Amino acid sequence: MIAKHTTGFTLIELMIAVAIVGILASIAYPSYVNQMQKTRRADCEGTLMQLAGAMERDFSRNNKYRDIVTLGNFSNQCPIDGGTKTYGLSVSAVTDTTYTLTAAPAGPQASDSCGTLTLTNRMDKGSGGAVADCWK
Repeated sequence: MIAKHTTGFTLIELMIAVAIVGILASIAYPSYVNQMQKTRRADCEGTLMQLAGAMERDFSRNNKYRDIVTLGNFSNQCPIDGGTKTYGLSVSAVTDTTYTLTAAPAGPQASDSCGTLTLTNRMDKGSGGAVADCWK
């Protein structure tokens, strides 16, 4: 009698492969989410710096700071070119000589450990976490 040889995967082999993929995904996904938050935070930090530059240019023309976000001269969210809102931008403590820019996390960025980012007219940077880790 001739033995019949079959090829293919057994159910056990398939389940082991699925388990390995699951383990790798459970390790990789949190790292991916963390990296995406860092990327969105860096984008908004750049936006805060652009907004600070706009405030300084406005100060050079008018010899005082104005809230250019509420005047409609600048976007009130990050990213400024549209898309899903990750930070809400606002200007507070506006006087003739001072201001504080604030970026409050929203949407997919709400769970970011750095929390709210701030930038003052003296370029003092602040955050809900360690400033050295959050502002890079």
